Amino acid sequence: MDTLKTFSDFKAYRQRVVDSGVSDLPMVMICGGTGCIAQGSKEVYAAFEKAIAEQGLQDRVRLKMTGCHGFCEKGPVMVILPSQMFYPGVKPKDVPEILAKSVIDGEPIERLQYVDPVSGDKCTYEYDIPFYAKQQRDVFRLNGRIDAVDLDDYVSRDGYSALVKALEEYAPEKIVEMVTQAGLRGRGGAGFPTGVKWRISRGFQAEQKFLICNADEGDPGAFMDRSLLEGTPHAIIEGMLIAGFAIGATRGIIYVRAEYPLAVKNTRAALDLARKAGLLGENILGTGFSFDIEIREGAGAFVCGEETALIRSLEGLRGMPTPRPPFPAESGYHGQPTNINNVETLANVPLIILKGPEEYASRGTDNSKGTKIFALAGKVRNTGLVEVPMGSTLRQIVQDIGGGVPKGRTFKAAQTGGPSGGCVPAQHMDMPIDYDSLREIGAIMGSGGLIVMDDQTCMVDIARYFLSFVQAESCGKCSPCRVGTKKMLDILNRICAGQGKEGDVDELDRIGNTILRSGMCGLGLTAPNPVLSTIRFFRDEYDAHIREKRCPACVCEALITGYVVEPETCIGCGSCIKACPVDAIEGKKKEPHTIKPEICIKCGSCFGVCPVGAVLKQSTGLQKEQVAV
Repeated sequence: MDTLKTFSDFKAYRQRVVDSGVSDLPMVMICGGTGCIAQGSKEVYAAFEKAIAEQGLQDRVRLKMTGCHGFCEKGPVMVILPSQMFYPGVKPKDVPEILAKSVIDGEPIERLQYVDPVSGDKCTYEYDIPFYAKQQRDVFRLNGRIDAVDLDDYVSRDGYSALVKALEEYAPEKIVEMVTQAGLRGRGGAGFPTGVKWRISRGFQAEQKFLICNADEGDPGAFMDRSLLEGTPHAIIEGMLIAGFAIGATRGIIYVRAEYPLAVKNTRAALDLARKAGLLGENILGTGFSFDIEIREGAGAFVCGEETALIRSLEGLRGMPTPRPPFPAESGYHGQPTNINNVETLANVPLIILKGPEEYASRGTDNSKGTKIFALAGKVRNTGLVEVPMGSTLRQIVQDIGGGVPKGRTFKAAQTGGPSGGCVPAQHMDMPIDYDSLREIGAIMGSGGLIVMDDQTCMVDIARYFLSFVQAESCGKCSPCRVGTKKMLDILNRICAGQGKEGDVDELDRIGNTILRSGMCGLGLTAPNPVLSTIRFFRDEYDAHIREKRCPACVCEALITGYVVEPETCIGCGSCIKACPVDAIEGKKKEPHTIKPEICIKCGSCFGVCPVGAVLKQSTGLQKEQVAV
């Protein structure tokens, strides 16, 4: 393709790729996200390539490896367009039958159909599956619909049209005003108004300004940014171009963790294609606007998600926050004015330019506009990426889209905002999920991690787990975070070990609130949230651990006295005998087994393998908890 030098060149190119699209041909879209690749989607793709070639169907079928489809629970997944016929868990051996019956003849294969875990209904098409049907996909709309890096594919779906519109129709000040009117807030966690941030950045004058895309997605279980960079890297590039034009930047940097090799690979490929097309570099489309982007890989330190620590890392220094002011907008990367936005924030920008701020702001709440992508994980039937309007309730996300809690258990809480977020208990399931509502109950939106917990979850242990992560990731620069989180973790470790004492909870509360008020950066200022929110809503569990030396959920190993077999339930299958490493279980086949307490080492192996839930945990006070199967 020739370099695009003017708006007319781009518009003619776009018309060519739109006209060349053969829409009446069936298109087989194989998920090429990291999760599906791990489950074998490359092998499925190769099987389709081979079958299509062997049957001479190259002119009748189009095959594409796309970005993440979102339904990670069911990978590898595929969709046949335009019908939207959906198949989960596809294997290479299924490919010939799918190609013959579904792709060519348009007939569903019953044995491969998706079965809804709640209703038991079989679903043929993507739009009939509750996981997809009840989402509102705006930012994520092209994942699963285009080749991740193919420029023609992206442009045929209005790609880079927002950039052209911005450069051709609007002054930089107008773009900043549009983003402000749209109400876009930073999707990286803090929720700072993006338009305000851009206005501040634009206000500082310098020979060179920097725009940094923060792709250092550090929350455990969160992979929204990774999937956007893997599946639609051109959308991030386009958002950065518009932002760079608006604030007067000439150079962009994508700071991404090295643990995201596919995201790095696809984004580099997209940058090369955009550069060759004349959409990056000098004098873009003849406008005089020059802007280029490079990728820099980070070592995966959680604290480098904080702006000033990220900048230090880019400069080759240890990733540690610096005091503010001066803020990065005034003195950031190499002392120059620097604006930092996260991946999902920048992916929203083209939507605002194309739709207009009024239409964009029609979704969401008064103070939280647009949609939000969540990484839904934990004790929920349907795990994966979920995009919903801001203000959707936890019940809508967990029950309607996620399919609810499996194995007959009940919903207990959801951790939002990652390790420095907070727990939202069952009594708040109908609360709108937005920046302000979450803050009112001691939680945060964060980057969008959402971990569901059921009634087998110990909230004291959960608080300990998340605090241990934050404490380990603390850079240690400020004493409230360095010393305070260590003291809190020591107390939680004692409580979970059955050595808690009166006054421990009050001490946790005191230290936690001190850190909230005095931490240097966002990590420290939110580190106590998991502990404080669990104390607020689950104080009775802390009291049981301390006063009764009992773990109500039978999770804390030190407070489990042993395991017993319920004779009425045991079917004598022998699974527990095979799993026990110390031969503490005996019993004949098809007869109830027994566990010898004098030999049992409380490893829980029997508990994990029993197919009928006959193995029970036994805690202090003879409390028993049956395994969910």
